[in-house]
Amino acid sequence: MKEVKKILCAVDLSEHSKEVAAHASMLAKAFGASVVVVYTAPSLSQYVGFHVPPNTIENFVGEIVTGAEQSMEAFVTENFAGVEARGQVLIGYAAEEILNRAHEEKVDIIVMGTHGRKGIDRILFGSVAEKVVKNADMPVLTIRPSQPFKPAKPCK
Repeated sequence: MKEVKKILCAVDLSEHSKEVAAHASMLAKAFGASVVVVYTAPSLSQYVGFHVPPNTIENFVGEIVTGAEQSMEAFVTENFAGVEARGQVLIGYAAEEILNRAHEEKVDIIVMGTHGRKGIDRILFGSVAEKVVKNADMPVLTIRPSQPFKPAKPCK
């Protein structure tokens, strides 16, 4: 089995991200690994042609990134105590940025959440996790949001 020395933990800074961080932190402690925690802010450059001045879009993205960097710093401090971890805010398409950073950092495993979307939601919004799993050349651990167990209804 390959050694795990560096973990990339991709989060969206939602409540579910705490569960993802807990798994990444547990793995890091078990393997003595470091963690790179990433959040990807959306690139709004594709909207330049929509009669919105480019400087307005750049300012908006800048504000998103600044807010995300502040949130990321607090998130890493709160969720990765006792682990060598650092946060990074990326800009672009989430799956691409996660995979690019994983290669740049030479990580051994990616840990990320999945929203567990189904049906039309999945068609409309896609799945960042699915794209990462399909295109990664390292293991990917996906964490689905916790939901209380509901027993199946008996068949009649």
